[in-house]
Amino acid sequence: MRIALAATCIADAMFPQAPRATVQLLERLGHEVYFPEQQTCCGQMHVNTGYFDEAVPVIRNHVETFAPALDGEWDAIVVPSGSCTGSIRHQQAMVCRRAGQEKLGATAEALAAKTYELSELLVDVLGVTDVGAHFPHRVTYHPTCHSLRMIRVGDKPLQLLRAVDGIDLVELPGAESCCGFGGTFALKNSETSTAMLSDKMSNVKSTGAEVVTAGDYSCLMHIGGGLSKLRSGVRTMHLAEILASTQSAPTPVDVEAAPGRDSEAEAAR
Repeated sequence: MRIALAATCIADAMFPQAPRATVQLLERLGHEVYFPEQQTCCGQMHVNTGYFDEAVPVIRNHVETFAPALDGEWDAIVVPSGSCTGSIRHQQAMVCRRAGQEKLGATAEALAAKTYELSELLVDVLGVTDVGAHFPHRVTYHPTCHSLRMIRVGDKPLQLLRAVDGIDLVELPGAESCCGFGGTFALKNSETSTAMLSDKMSNVKSTGAEVVTAGDYSCLMHIGGGLSKLRSGVRTMHLAEILASTQSAPTPVDVEAAPGRDSEAEAAR
């Protein structure tokens, strides 16, 4: 297939390893991946904060950027983020029509039908659960709220993780509870967000996992920041990074450099 990548603005700015891993994975599976360079934000941040009118030009840029998918230039659009997929699928057309931009809304709706979160694309469209990955580490999975409740990916990420060679996949207690990020929620309701994060981190630590993974780097940023402050040694990695890892080209888990491990490494010397 010919697949266009919507990298997401947070990944482009802060976590480029996720879109890079998405490309590596899909190309290893035999597909052509394209990166439209004029892409920016999908508009989720504006919409979720109530700036509907300001979101329209952002959405227009997204629609114009990925419109070739409607002309057959690409077969699908992949997004390594449940929240951004949710915004494209459930917000863009609504915001455009609210602003009286019916044609733009109709085009956004048509593009949304060709847009998939990574695990959806792999399992539902490409029909694959075993992607040939190798990742010999103890891992636990956090299903992010938008993935779970908005686009309803279900257990697709877990199907993919269970098929990874060498992985020790452990269940996360309270997995379906929010991590407390919620975009601007973490800023506007910081005390509540911190309490929710504390519960999530306690559950992650109880698994003994080396790595906590998810389909959204926004949530991983929140969880990882908290775990780093605790010097837990637990790493955060996007689902794509684990699936892109192979025995000949492993995705590294930098355990020695992990927070809290420096003293242990020094003592070992």
